[in-house]
Amino acid sequence: MSEGVGNGSGGRKFFAGNDRTGQLTIAGVVFLGAFLLFQVQPLISRIILPWFGGSPSVWTSCLLFFQCLLCGGYLYSHLLTSRLPPAGQLGTHTLLILLSLVTLQILPDMAWKPDAAGSPVGHILWVLARTVGVPYFLLSTTSPLLLRWYSLCYPERQVHRLYALSNTGSLLALLSYPLLVEPLLDISAQAYFWMTLFVLYGISSLLVLWMVRNRKLDATASQQQASARQSLPRRSWFLLSALASVMLLAETNQICQDVAVVPFFWVVPLALYLVSFIVCFESDRWYRRGLVAPLTALLVLGIALLQVFGTKLSLTVQLPVWSAGMFAIFLLCHGELARLRPPPDQLTGFYLLSSAGGAAGGLTVALLAPLLFPAYWEHDLGLLLSGLLGLAVWFDARGWMKGGFQPPLLPLIVGILMLVVMITMSATGIESVLRAKDSRRNFYGVLTVEDYEPEAAVLLRHGRITHGLQFRRSPSMPSTYYGYRSGAGRAIAMLRQRAVQEQRGLRIGLVGLGTGTLATYAQPGDEFVFYEINSDVIEIANEHFTFLRDCEAVVSIEEGDARLLLEHSESREFDLLVLDAFSGDSVPVHLLTVEAMEVYRRHLAERGLLAFHISNLHFDLQPVTEALADHASMAAVTIQNLPAGRGPDGGPLLSDPGSTWTLMSDDVSFLQHDLMLRDRLPVAARNGNLWRDSFANLLPILKWSGSD
Repeated sequence: MSEGVGNGSGGRKFFAGNDRTGQLTIAGVVFLGAFLLFQVQPLISRIILPWFGGSPSVWTSCLLFFQCLLCGGYLYSHLLTSRLPPAGQLGTHTLLILLSLVTLQILPDMAWKPDAAGSPVGHILWVLARTVGVPYFLLSTTSPLLLRWYSLCYPERQVHRLYALSNTGSLLALLSYPLLVEPLLDISAQAYFWMTLFVLYGISSLLVLWMVRNRKLDATASQQQASARQSLPRRSWFLLSALASVMLLAETNQICQDVAVVPFFWVVPLALYLVSFIVCFESDRWYRRGLVAPLTALLVLGIALLQVFGTKLSLTVQLPVWSAGMFAIFLLCHGELARLRPPPDQLTGFYLLSSAGGAAGGLTVALLAPLLFPAYWEHDLGLLLSGLLGLAVWFDARGWMKGGFQPPLLPLIVGILMLVVMITMSATGIESVLRAKDSRRNFYGVLTVEDYEPEAAVLLRHGRITHGLQFRRSPSMPSTYYGYRSGAGRAIAMLRQRAVQEQRGLRIGLVGLGTGTLATYAQPGDEFVFYEINSDVIEIANEHFTFLRDCEAVVSIEEGDARLLLEHSESREFDLLVLDAFSGDSVPVHLLTVEAMEVYRRHLAERGLLAFHISNLHFDLQPVTEALADHASMAAVTIQNLPAGRGPDGGPLLSDPGSTWTLMSDDVSFLQHDLMLRDRLPVAARNGNLWRDSFANLLPILKWSGSD
């Protein structure tokens, strides 16, 4: 059985004349391949994000695709180097390189956009396969193949340093995308820049293969390597990689659900994941079990406490704790993985099982967890397992519990506290699900229906954010963000006066159904059209709330992504189009772009009005909406009504928490009415916050203080 393409003294002559040139060539291709591998992930995900409703699960589904294809690339590399002779290895890989160059085209065809309704996971995977499937598969083979060949060419060199170099290239790709590539280049330019670098990578890879084409395998050395094999901890490779992958995807889900679905927030957890690889594989000196393990246990305890008691803290407090905790978990998993790494002749198998563990973690979070858990319990379960792993490694590193030696009091206290807090956190999550009148989870997140002040009202939450509330004794009273003092309430009141004068009803479109609260403003002769992407929201609005049932207007609900539905339909001539399609507290970036505005304007009647609900804990969206109005040459006013009072916990009342709305119209006089000028916010500084499908920069509008 062939194990490689050269060894020993023959390997040292691998590159004719200059070993240094050969080493640098392999290192350069490894670095460039890793850079392209991770640069294309946010790029293609950013392109297709608006196609699938901007949900956090779009990125999770993309990560699942990338992890599975990476596993496929490692399997190919393992079989190639273990089953084929040198000539077969080089010939097969040459064909794969040529195929990827001939078929290279990563920009998806607009005709591939999905139908508006239905679960999009399968379609996301299909689009990714059609665009980046072949080039990504080739790139995924770079590290295992070239590191294997490098170990045979230069057995005296430390091959795992190339693994660290590979992860450095990956990290550079991730950090450069949101900070440099995305702000400076539009999507098309990004794609062509990437394809140009990929062509360079393909040519460089062919050069490497040409340089090794005449090498012969040293069968004796291969047999010696095979006889020297020892029992390897393959199960540990798989499980450690799976745990790190579960925490990566689960944490990304949490961040995107509660903050925003944008590359910047995709990149942070993945960057921490890669940095841990670099630290652990660059040198054995960096990973210290006795330090990292207790630190991980303590930070897991801190995260659990934050999750139970600190949900209202600002981002400046939450993000450092979460980031430090995630980095410690990744460092622990990858440090143990590096400690258990095999000799060079087992590298491809090591890569294969590690990537298989990563893919299994991705499958668990993206596909299994939504079917098994009613909420994001995979995140809590991953935290618990990470804390237990930290304790186990801590005890093992110190040699406690061996030979009758008892551990000191501190680790026992930390372990007990961690278990108590984790059990409390889990019990709280389970209790909230059991207490809820209804709880559902799907591709778009977690929905719960709860009683508010029992017998007084019923409310709907999406994640941690309230999306509607109905009073039992006054079921026709608009509440939460849609009361009479809100921007939407004022807009409808003004439009009603005009409609009465013209003796006609109103035509209103509403992007985002929620509980259907705005239907309380309807009167006979009106037409209300709701657009809702989440079928569970539609069912809940009809089963647990009566806003739609009691509505006196003609009400219709169109299921699917509102932007796609509006793009594919004739002008609806709306008097008012309300944009309120938030997921959790996540910013609906694809609904706040220049291209989206063009769609909305096409559906407005003459002197029609646009109303954007921009209440948000983490971002000040006023500069974005007002910049859109400027670009569309529309007048705009942003209205902020403060909470009507305070609840028993000191926070704003759920029944009227206050809200912020931006209203836009071509009718300047309409927005200059006294009702519109009351509670008006000063005009925001634009600062380049005009978003397009190809660009959206959230950092300038981030509320670090966490204020409403």
